[in-house]
Amino acid sequence: MLMRRLLLSVVLLSLSTPLWAKKVDLDYRVRFLPDTEQAEVSLTLEDGAQVISLAFNLGEQGAYSDFKADGQWTQNSPEVGTWQPGKGKSTLSYRVRINNERSPDRFDARITPDWALLRGDDLVPAVKLRQEDKTELVSRLQFDLPKGWKSVETGWPRIGKNKFRIDNPQRKFDRPTGWMVAGKVGTRRAKLGETDVAIAAPVGEGMRRMEVMTLLTFIWPHAQDVFPRDPAKLLIVGAGDPMWRGGLSAANSYYMHTDRPLVSENGTSSLVHELVHVFSRIRARDRSDWITEGLAEYYAIELMRRAGGLSEERYQKIREQLIRWSKPVDSLRTNNSSGPVTARAVLLLQELDREIRQATKGTTQPRSLDDVTRGLMRLDKASTKDFIEISENVMGSASKTLDNKLLR
Repeated sequence: MLMRRLLLSVVLLSLSTPLWAKKVDLDYRVRFLPDTEQAEVSLTLEDGAQVISLAFNLGEQGAYSDFKADGQWTQNSPEVGTWQPGKGKSTLSYRVRINNERSPDRFDARITPDWALLRGDDLVPAVKLRQEDKTELVSRLQFDLPKGWKSVETGWPRIGKNKFRIDNPQRKFDRPTGWMVAGKVGTRRAKLGETDVAIAAPVGEGMRRMEVMTLLTFIWPHAQDVFPRDPAKLLIVGAGDPMWRGGLSAANSYYMHTDRPLVSENGTSSLVHELVHVFSRIRARDRSDWITEGLAEYYAIELMRRAGGLSEERYQKIREQLIRWSKPVDSLRTNNSSGPVTARAVLLLQELDREIRQATKGTTQPRSLDDVTRGLMRLDKASTKDFIEISENVMGSASKTLDNKLLR
């Protein structure tokens, strides 16, 4: 009997343990070139024989140039380039343009003589990977900074001086995605929950690092109650004009223009809005962007309220402003939610939360919109139909709030 139990334990252990045949180092190296407004990027595979090909989506013509490769590089169109690595240690290198105008005279990526602020998604474009079976790429990112530049920050764990470990379990090919800032940079750090939080910006750009960290400290436990995620690291970056005057989120980081107030006069917070995007990762499909933007703005108000930052009187005044702003809206269905549409979505979500709480009041498991949000987080992308089904499942009955022409 003992021998049978031992054999069964061995079998179960083997079934639960991934049988990786070969781990291959993939090292990214980035050198910023302020004089030409570019960066030089290289990808080095320790064993190129394990990778069949890497097809890069190069996007805008002229953003990437000067390709050099061990093995074979082919570019049959301006938008796609394919690297077939050589045997053994193999390197691909190229240059990428940093500055990018999101709107006239407003940048969402910029390099100056003293600093660079950008997304790593642009340093290494999206890739379609073909590799040998049972191959795992182990990725690291190293920066070589120009003379006088002091430091670099990314949303990835640091493993050395200007060096980071890139590991995304949801992807076979680990790109160094997310926001990053390098140069003469000031950083404020803290541990919130299980997450290492860094707030970084170029020196002299007006980033209110301590104020940002203080607001996050108040909000954090309430955000964790809603979103059951503890990212290992979160980076918030910022800069002033001529950077884009708004907020932009990524999976492990987000950007805020330094002139944006932490809490607006209307009682909402762009800082918390973008934090919700990072935590929830809810994406929409089928003309349902109202879900993504509506939930982010709903919780930008609600988390402030739960943290004690909004009185009931102020909360009601915010609702009055949302009602006035969204009055012309006759449908929430759109691929890109405008301000008035988002405002109307917030009102609908507030009404739905009250309906769910009332319907489940006194039951063994009272529910709220938080439960709907956690259900949406399990989906790759959510539609209006998905939203209604999850909401009514949480409530245990049909919803009068969602039987609404705004959602048709």
